[in-house]
Amino acid sequence: MIVITGAVGFIGSCLLSKLNSEGITDILLVDDFSFENKNKNISNKKFTKTIDRSDFLSWFKNNSSSVSFVYHIGARTDTTEFNVDLFNTLNLNYTKSIWKLCTENNIPLVYASSAATYGLGEFGYDDDEEKIPLLKPLNPYGDSKNDFDNWAIVQSEAPTKWIGFKFFNVYGPNEFHKARMASVIFHSYNQIQDNACVKLFRSHNPKYTDGGQLRDFIYVKDLVDVLYFTYTNNLNNGIYNLGSGKARTFLDLATATFKALNKSVNIEYVDTPIDIRDKYQYFTEANMSKLVHQGYNKPFTSLEDGVTDYVTNYLNGHRYF
Repeated sequence: MIVITGAVGFIGSCLLSKLNSEGITDILLVDDFSFENKNKNISNKKFTKTIDRSDFLSWFKNNSSSVSFVYHIGARTDTTEFNVDLFNTLNLNYTKSIWKLCTENNIPLVYASSAATYGLGEFGYDDDEEKIPLLKPLNPYGDSKNDFDNWAIVQSEAPTKWIGFKFFNVYGPNEFHKARMASVIFHSYNQIQDNACVKLFRSHNPKYTDGGQLRDFIYVKDLVDVLYFTYTNNLNNGIYNLGSGKARTFLDLATATFKALNKSVNIEYVDTPIDIRDKYQYFTEANMSKLVHQGYNKPFTSLEDGVTDYVTNYLNGHRYF
């Protein structure tokens, strides 16, 4: 049985869909199932059973022999949350518990880290584990992910197979429930539908034009393809970047969204709020060579093609993947 934590969320539910497409249905879903809007992400998908995240660790201790692989995708991901204790409980300590159980029972573990660990990118965006202790995330969410990465790389006892992926800016279907934490493409789509206009932050850095701020946007279908690759292939244990490997501007993103809707480009630039201006990332780009050297050679979807697929096949008609 494969375990997916965070299974009714954006990425977890897309991973479930990917596994189903590969004929895999013996899957345990772990999450908080009290939000009906999120539960729509797993409608019509195949799995063995569900279990609440608060009950999972005790279940895992008693049923480890039935588990063959763990995808730990679940986490508190709100970058505007500043309750450190909450992040320590849900992100850091919960993940340590899963790690220890996987170690004791020789169960492979793939877990979600985050590009938020890179902070302003002072040390670049290379997934060099020697640099992890130097990184300076910008918020408690990033700290919680970096804290676990730092913990993981020094453990003398570890799962026989373990991979941590630093997710970059993921977008795609099954994020209807995410509200303000949904992707910029999701918000751009709704702004265009409501006002025929997209609002982007004005640049406050002379090195970048308005809308010229750069991010590594990765389509969620590409991301779950990589996650499945770790199930079917033996990678060296460690922490890897998971982005497209190509930074694109927010202007590119907005333009692609207008084009997918067959509408004229209409962009309004607004000031970046003062309270986040000094922490605003102007550039992120994943160095993907480490994963490529492990044999992953499938091309990543271009921003234009990803946006077109997302808008045409999912946002239009409110459909799920």
